[in-house]
Amino acid sequence: MRFLKVCAVVVAVALIATTSLAIAGETLDTVKKRGYLIAGVNGGVFGFSMPDEKGVWKGLDVDTARAIAAAVLGDANKIKYVPLTAVQRLPALQAKEIDVLCRNTTQTLTRETANGLNFAHVNYYDGQGFLVSKKLGVKSAKELAGATICVLPGTTTELNVADYFRANNMRWRPVVIEQTAELSKAFFAGRCDVLTSDLSQLAAHRATAPNPTEYVLLPEIISKEPLAPVVRHGDDQWYDIVNWTVMALLQAEELGVNSNNVDMALKSQNPRVQRFLGVIPGLGKDLGLDDKWAYNIVKQVGNYSQIYEANVGVNTALGIPRGLNDQWYKGGLMYAAPFR
Repeated sequence: MRFLKVCAVVVAVALIATTSLAIAGETLDTVKKRGYLIAGVNGGVFGFSMPDEKGVWKGLDVDTARAIAAAVLGDANKIKYVPLTAVQRLPALQAKEIDVLCRNTTQTLTRETANGLNFAHVNYYDGQGFLVSKKLGVKSAKELAGATICVLPGTTTELNVADYFRANNMRWRPVVIEQTAELSKAFFAGRCDVLTSDLSQLAAHRATAPNPTEYVLLPEIISKEPLAPVVRHGDDQWYDIVNWTVMALLQAEELGVNSNNVDMALKSQNPRVQRFLGVIPGLGKDLGLDDKWAYNIVKQVGNYSQIYEANVGVNTALGIPRGLNDQWYKGGLMYAAPFR
């Protein structure tokens, strides 16, 4: 009887493990069978995710999604982009309408628990601020008592600004605008005194303003906004793929490997480079991917420095220094775990 009980336990554990593996591979199998990735994005943030005049999607979040497609499908262009508002984004992911959300979304406790979501490695560290017209004559957010403020609903931004004004015993009047593109239009049309959002978005809005030099960012940063790709709970393999894709962008930069020299790097004698690019096999198999998954990311999309500088860096219209988004060995927060 004791032997039979042990056998029963072994069988039960095996069944649980098999079931877990089946669940774990669901999203990857779906994407491979479909032949393209479905990525939820923001439809109107210059530098992060926005179609250009030819309808080509561009931005740091777009390149993050392209990196996932390159890792999984070997082709960074096999993507369908689904523009989502702040209100639509989480329900769309929960309902499996998209495979991954690559859309300036802040990691929070509630979203990772009650909402049933997992955030991958941060691809942009941000903070919330305020954009005002120079004509307003305001030098600090502490001078905004009674101001009308344009804000997106269903966001941490809305909650943060409410907390800030309550903590400073000031009144404010919200002007709630659901679409990101309409938010900036409302502000520049004078429907509100202040525009509040993540600093990166405020820089993007100012860059596309009719007269960018007429607007100024106030010095206060009122929140922490770690922005990262998001996936659903319950699919560990898919989470691993998305998580390590972001870290692959960082690791490539750390190793000095970019889209221009990655083919030459295949001949490197550095074992870290060899493991990373799949010359030494194994890491791809562990993820359920081809061993050239990281090579495909770097070759087709670039490393983190390349996508940052091309989309939001100091030589773009946004002109944002690396700051917190620099590598750990340069004083930033960007840090890839070991690839081994």
